[in-house]
Amino acid sequence: MKSIVNLIFLAVPFFLLAQSKNFLDVPYLETSAKVDTLVTPDKIYLSITIQEKDSKGRKSVEEQENKMAESLKSLGVDIDKQLTIKDLASNYKKYFLRSKEVLKSKQYSLLVYDGLTAGKVMAALEDLDIANTYLEKTEYSKMDELELELKTRAVKKAKRKAEALTQPLDQKVGMAIHILDNSQPYYPRYNQPRMEMKAMSMDMAESEPLDIGFEKIRVESMVNVKFQLSN
Repeated sequence: MKSIVNLIFLAVPFFLLAQSKNFLDVPYLETSAKVDTLVTPDKIYLSITIQEKDSKGRKSVEEQENKMAESLKSLGVDIDKQLTIKDLASNYKKYFLRSKEVLKSKQYSLLVYDGLTAGKVMAALEDLDIANTYLEKTEYSKMDELELELKTRAVKKAKRKAEALTQPLDQKVGMAIHILDNSQPYYPRYNQPRMEMKAMSMDMAESEPLDIGFEKIRVESMVNVKFQLSN
């Protein structure tokens, strides 16, 4: 019985070696391909902070919030879907004249879908003296579909390269025996796209709303493919 067990253990390495050898004996060609594209972000998030100061003639956060909501609605913004509250805080600060000032603030995240709307929003908020606004992040809504499309294009490109390399040798490219996806996943870009303020005016007295241009998002896919060869 012991000799049978030893025979089995001795046979396993030879079996694995034979499998490995058979794989290496298969003629194959290894190619890699990379494709990329640029897309314009269609989800633009703006961070807006409204602050109240305890001073003469102050405007409450609620009053500023209502005016902001009216202004955004006039620009076609659906505040129920596009405006969310991020933070509500009260801060206490001491000043040299032994007086205390209570600062109540609200922070919002506003979603818009193009640069022109973003420019109109920033101009409207400036008119309301709400200047604490900055770009939070940008995204592309169909990123998953785009990444899959690029992977398909990369594999097709790898096959075209393999066919070009084997054509002078009178060999044919067969099935793929190994595919490695070297693509890096895309992550939303926080505070990265540069905002270019473009004031377009008809004359010195009349100007159009700001048109903000955002840096396009580069998306790429890279694959490594081994193709079996035949004569």
